[in-house]
Amino acid sequence: MLKFVTTPRKTPEKRAAEVRREDFSEIYTGFKVSEAETQSSRCSQCGVPFCASGCPLGNHIPDWLMLAAEGRLDEAYEVSSSTSTMPEICGRICPQDRLCEGSCVIEQSGHGTVTIGAVEQFITETAWQEGWVKPIQPRRERAQSVGIIGAGPGGMAAADRLRSLGYQVTIYDRYDRAGGLLTYGIPGFKLEKHVVARRVQRLEEAGVTFVLNTDIGKDISFAELREKHDAVLVTTGVYKARDLTLPGSGNNGVVPALQYLTASNRKGFGDEVIDYESGLLNAEGKRVVVIGGGDTAMDCVRTAIRQDAASVTCLYRRDRANMPGSAREVQNAEEEGVEFRWLSAPKAVLGDANRVTGVRVARMRLGAPDASGRQAPEEVPGDDVELEADLVIKALGFDPEDMPGLFGDPELSITRWGTLKVDPKTFQTVVPGVFAAGDIVRGASLVVWAIHDGQKAAAAMHTHLTAEAATKKAAADLASVA
Repeated sequence: MLKFVTTPRKTPEKRAAEVRREDFSEIYTGFKVSEAETQSSRCSQCGVPFCASGCPLGNHIPDWLMLAAEGRLDEAYEVSSSTSTMPEICGRICPQDRLCEGSCVIEQSGHGTVTIGAVEQFITETAWQEGWVKPIQPRRERAQSVGIIGAGPGGMAAADRLRSLGYQVTIYDRYDRAGGLLTYGIPGFKLEKHVVARRVQRLEEAGVTFVLNTDIGKDISFAELREKHDAVLVTTGVYKARDLTLPGSGNNGVVPALQYLTASNRKGFGDEVIDYESGLLNAEGKRVVVIGGGDTAMDCVRTAIRQDAASVTCLYRRDRANMPGSAREVQNAEEEGVEFRWLSAPKAVLGDANRVTGVRVARMRLGAPDASGRQAPEEVPGDDVELEADLVIKALGFDPEDMPGLFGDPELSITRWGTLKVDPKTFQTVVPGVFAAGDIVRGASLVVWAIHDGQKAAAAMHTHLTAEAATKKAAADLASVA
């Protein structure tokens, strides 16, 4: 260990931009054994591991880095998987530069962070190849059942933990494939779909039941679900796209980001996608403008490049330093041919109801800090420009849907942001036996936070169900004595 002074930081090789922009395969080739061991040996094994505190899951990062450096990969996997149900997914899509790697002590000393995410991915991929990822085998079976609404990362993480404890678990989802955002929101060049599919398969083999193409509140009532299960967990995420409020935003050719990404992913599965075939959700040959600066915007611009767009421009109202998306993703997008216009905000979508012809863009500058502490963007008068565009993609973030209305249960309490209100310690809503976790509670956030919340909620539900079972048993024992 402690080789960070003499050994430089190295990331896995990336396929050349001109090659990778032609397909939707992952762009990183991954570490070889010797590379993973060498990069792991750069860890300083500091007494206070800020990388672990910078990880939402609290992963024991220095421990599995040391084991990987020593070639003890099976043990490294055991440690890694003890805190995360999906380490190979987090290793791929977490913005490590803002989390674990951004907190790395040797990064602060100027030696370059340990490549934590790439090593995490390498360890778990090796575990899959070597058969170290064991089936879920509960020590005992429990009669109690749990219904989970939402087959995304939060729901899958909770299902993994609950099934391991022996509960009978059923996951309900409105889509025809499990995985949620992992399946339909994130492009294959960041997360190939077989990686998600094998996690789903592992749950199925463990006895978790997936009920797909099912809308709760429409196909099955929420009351019916509560009657069927001893506890219910809501992990639906937030999918209501924030809209543009400017002239022309309703024109044909202005589309929501998730709708666009879902169509692309469905094409990757070989599905028939009418709006893709019609050209509405297909960037081929088009001048594309993406509005937004988060990771979803990066997914859109890089997808448009792969669909052979004539040009792709990203508009963001703040500067590069204040962009919420991963710096690594911005760099990848630039390499692939995306143009970024910083300090730029749309003022109007040009064209008519039938088609888009361009976007009028205002030049912005950063003013005084707003309530969040970030400098607020303000318009520079008289400095507008017009960009030609055939397709405008809105990547402005997501808000919660009306869950009490969708589920037909007005008792469900929501916050002023529209998220479900829960006890922060127990994840339980005001409706007895109904829990919630992930984005539907915290608002639009990272996949790793959904996994964190799903695992924590599962633990809280176990406590609740254990207490409930003990109470019922005590009552039955008392009745039998009487």
